[in-house]
Amino acid sequence: MAASAQVRQYLAYWFQLGKKVLIHGGKEALLPQPIIQGDRYSDAFEGCWQRVTSAEAGDCYLEGTQQTVAELLSPAWEITPCARCAMPVPVPDLGVRSLDCPCSDLSFWPDSSTPLPRSPVNSQAQLAQIRDRLNKPRDRSQAL
Repeated sequence: MAASAQVRQYLAYWFQLGKKVLIHGGKEALLPQPIIQGDRYSDAFEGCWQRVTSAEAGDCYLEGTQQTVAELLSPAWEITPCARCAMPVPVPDLGVRSLDCPCSDLSFWPDSSTPLPRSPVNSQAQLAQIRDRLNKPRDRSQAL
């Protein structure tokens, strides 16, 4: 089962590559900008997530895919890395797995010369972890 956090990350990663989410059965397209703001998702992304997960939005799906966000949030789907580009893609939890990836219609992707889409990072927490590892007393037996 794809957790809500996985589906959010799936959308955020594809938004960073310019994919839109289609709502109301494809009648309206959303592409929030920016996606990440510091160590969290932006207010624009959060607002888009709220719209996509509301009942009023109808069928919502990522551009170039057929699975709705509601389907992805059900136990029938999980989010795994694409074998071709390592981006998150939905796959059925059981049964035949499709080879479709939203990257199939992006002529510029995969592109190993550009940074990969990412999740928000709390820089202060990462620096604190590094500091704690550096301040941790070393075992004398490891030093020899």
